[in-house]
Amino acid sequence: MSTSWTRVLWAGVGLIGLGTAGSLYAKRARLRRDRARRVASLLAEAEEPRPLPSPDLETLPAPIQRYLRHVLPEPPPAVRTVRLHQRGSFRTAPTAAWRPFTATQHVTLRPPGFVWNASVQMMPWVPVRVIDEFRAGQGALRATLGGVLTVADPPRTPALDEAELMRYLAEAPLYPTALLPGGGVEWTPIDDRSARATLTTHHTTASLVFHVNMQDEVSHITGERAHITEDGTAERRPWHGYWRRYASRNGLRVPLEGEVGWMYPDGREVSYWRGRVVHIDHVP
Repeated sequence: MSTSWTRVLWAGVGLIGLGTAGSLYAKRARLRRDRARRVASLLAEAEEPRPLPSPDLETLPAPIQRYLRHVLPEPPPAVRTVRLHQRGSFRTAPTAAWRPFTATQHVTLRPPGFVWNASVQMMPWVPVRVIDEFRAGQGALRATLGGVLTVADPPRTPALDEAELMRYLAEAPLYPTALLPGGGVEWTPIDDRSARATLTTHHTTASLVFHVNMQDEVSHITGERAHITEDGTAERRPWHGYWRRYASRNGLRVPLEGEVGWMYPDGREVSYWRGRVVHIDHVP
């Protein structure tokens, strides 16, 4: 092949490479705009905080009374939104390797909602970007490899809506004013160390049992949550979450470490998410 043709060939390869790089850049830019749009939409729906008089905690089950008195000041602050940063590890199956992640999460209390924006290092130099959310009454989960190739995007179904609202409820110890009377959560007593919380919004209902330890902290939550496959099939499984290392942040006592997993038919508790709160803001 002549030198001139060789130059033409390599020029063509270079143009193809530039075109591919340009396409990837454009897709990543669209993904960034989409993430920003989701957060902006969530925060735009947040209602202004209401002045909170001294709440009538006597209407709540005894363990929840003790818990809220322990973690809230008097009077409790009015919280409109929450912004937090996390680090931790995640795995996709019981035998899969743990992969590190970083995440930013925005939460609204009225109406209940969140957008979790995470980067999971599934392979060297190529992160999986994950958006997990409950917004405008709908749940959604989307994962993209390198911000370009979609690897998970289950269809929106009532089961997915319930699963995402359940996540919001399970994470309420991070924003405990959401559990006060008038916040939308209905409580059913079980015993001196546990009570069932039920939350309904936008025609979706989620329910979990909150367990309170001897330090009057919510130590773990239990319930049945839909395990949703890529095709949208949902199978209800026992689900659990643990909260640890409570500390004072913005006048509230909140857990800084957590772990979430499934209970399998053979009795195994298998975690798939472990995280810690690096920073949290409770915004009035």
